[in-house]
Amino acid sequence: MKLMVMAGAVVVILIIMAGSGESSVLEKVGSRKGWIPNFNYTQWSSTQHHLYVGDWLLFVFDKRYYNVLEVNKTSYDGCEEKGFARNITKGGRDVVELTEARPYYFISGGGYCWGGMKVAVNVEARPVSLAPAPAPSSHANDAVALPANYYHVACASICFMIIILYIIVV
Repeated sequence: MKLMVMAGAVVVILIIMAGSGESSVLEKVGSRKGWIPNFNYTQWSSTQHHLYVGDWLLFVFDKRYYNVLEVNKTSYDGCEEKGFARNITKGGRDVVELTEARPYYFISGGGYCWGGMKVAVNVEARPVSLAPAPAPSSHANDAVALPANYYHVACASICFMIIILYIIVV
């Protein structure tokens, strides 16, 4: 019975979080096989849906041969791996969070960039929802508009409290 109550509470929290407006996307880079040489990443990036701040890129590759380096535009254009901004390579199934609206440039070192293993993506600010503005009110105690991430923080706090209560009760 306690487990059913716990599961129900978690489902409610997830529904609230999903309905709070913003949702991130995890976009796999490249072909079905992932981050590979001799693939047209320029064409791939031009056919992708918009990428927004908070979205993620997934690079799937064989780390014995390839890597993923974030570089600046000059290094991207010249396939220059020295002085890269950051090395994304961890285990061959690596994700990159797109944290700001700007162009991002990624290459694979070891000469693979010259074989086409480079991709540029333009990340945009997430569009603001076009909800109608509230009517002006003369009441001093009206509700205050909360920031979009308030619900995520509130749900995480509630989830944490439920887990603590569950540990105490069980």
